[in-house]
Amino acid sequence: MTVDRIQLPPKQPVLRVVPMPADLNQNGDVFGGWVMAQVDVAGAIPAMRRARGRVATVSVNSFLFKQPISVGDIVSLYADIVHIGRTSITVNVEVYAERNYAAPVTVKVTEAQLTYVAIDSNGNKRPVPEAD
Repeated sequence: MTVDRIQLPPKQPVLRVVPMPADLNQNGDVFGGWVMAQVDVAGAIPAMRRARGRVATVSVNSFLFKQPISVGDIVSLYADIVHIGRTSITVNVEVYAERNYAAPVTVKVTEAQLTYVAIDSNGNKRPVPEAD
């Protein structure tokens, strides 16, 4: 497996986390489900801000694991809204891992696209408000 050395995007991540030993599978890599949960949280943040309220995940449109994540990696998640519908918001999420503090390397580990729907306090769909 080749490692592409890259720079972090020139913007602030919506979420940054460090996986712990409890997050590992039997091979010593972070569980894919743990990564998926972090991606869902990161994608929901700009969706909630844009919806000005609650959102629910309605689909995972794509999900690509490019590199494994290890304990001690600093995992940064970046999320950008790519489409706004009447009640839905689609978000692209990119995940990077910073590893090896002696000779730092940054790798893109995951990319995904998720769609969220704006919901009211009863869990019913509602329109996404117009942009300010």
